[in-house]
Amino acid sequence: MTLAQPDVTVIIGAYEAMPYLVECLASVEAQTLDPARIEVVAVDDGSKDGTGDYLEEFAARAPMAVTVIRQENSGGPSGPRNVGLAKATGRYVFFLDADDRLGTEALERMVAMADRNGTDVVLGKVEGVNRNAPKSMWGKNRDRTDVFSSNIKFTLSAQKLFRRAFLERHGMRFDESLWTGEDALFTMEAYLRADGVSIVADHTCYYLVGRDDGKHVTKSGSYKLRFDSARALMGLLERMLPPGPKRDVLMVRPFLVTLLPQFGPVFLRQDEEIRRTKFELAKPLMDAYWNEGVAQRLKVHERLRLQLLAMQRPDLLVDVLEFMKAKSEPRPVLKKGGTQLYLAYPGYRSRKEGVPDRVYLAEPREAKAYPGWRQTPAETFLRGATRKVRRKLGRLKKRVSGPRGRVHA
Repeated sequence: MTLAQPDVTVIIGAYEAMPYLVECLASVEAQTLDPARIEVVAVDDGSKDGTGDYLEEFAARAPMAVTVIRQENSGGPSGPRNVGLAKATGRYVFFLDADDRLGTEALERMVAMADRNGTDVVLGKVEGVNRNAPKSMWGKNRDRTDVFSSNIKFTLSAQKLFRRAFLERHGMRFDESLWTGEDALFTMEAYLRADGVSIVADHTCYYLVGRDDGKHVTKSGSYKLRFDSARALMGLLERMLPPGPKRDVLMVRPFLVTLLPQFGPVFLRQDEEIRRTKFELAKPLMDAYWNEGVAQRLKVHERLRLQLLAMQRPDLLVDVLEFMKAKSEPRPVLKKGGTQLYLAYPGYRSRKEGVPDRVYLAEPREAKAYPGWRQTPAETFLRGATRKVRRKLGRLKKRVSGPRGRVHA
């Protein structure tokens, strides 16, 4: 007898996951999707805390098909995920971390969303438990979107539903040379290659659990690994997108989320050798990828710190960070009849420091918080016209698009 192909393979890479693994597996067992439609592939990555034994116990009693693979420790999450992906037979795969858990209806809702819209990637709403979780992309359900017209670039973790045939067609695997940020690289590539992305925003599908034993992978490792992660993601964007606005809008993500935190409050607590090393590691990235298109999409304090990085000015960066640490507010400077607003952080209008004035110029989304600033008539007209065009295009797309977003002949 030929068994039906499962709808989804849940891939669990587990290392020293007890006792969190207990709730993780319970959340899989509690899924409302028919167990016959679920396959679990769990990879014990050399644990010594009973993780592998507990996976075997679960496999013996679970109502769905469970495969347990036990291997020597690989050193990171990429290896176990790739092993699980090679064993998966489901139409879709979902990567579940062993210390997190699923919402009860997660797989049912995400599979239904993918089937209904023919999309290759589905994001389910994430909620943090004792840790922060991304928020900006969960405003409403989206049947079909992409990485340019939504905020999904700010959630690049691997905990998504992926169409397996799509991953196989493009030969996609996790980069085992990266010890952190491997999921960002994988997910960004999937976003760029996907025939549409869906978002389930009205139901919590994933609980991101903060461990209290200090073993969570994102909390460990050398700061140098963050630069490896930024380099890999920036390189991917360079390979997959030509220079221009599309590349710039996505390049904001590695600059803002991966690189900039290395030059925040932590920088003030580090010694001169680490500071110097950080500037050396950042220099080739700034030389290759920092440009005006990226800079104009950032707030002034973000842009200023990165510009000082590009200018190799650790001294002035420390001044800016001390200014921010003291919770000082930059003096707003209005020019050109109130249509330009500059924020006078350290170095503003200083010939000695040599930072261009434009670095301190607030973009409209930041400037509108300050009394006295006003948009130019041309900007107001342009923004209004753009909104109207987008609304018309949205209505037209709904009328002419089929279930996979393609125009009917």
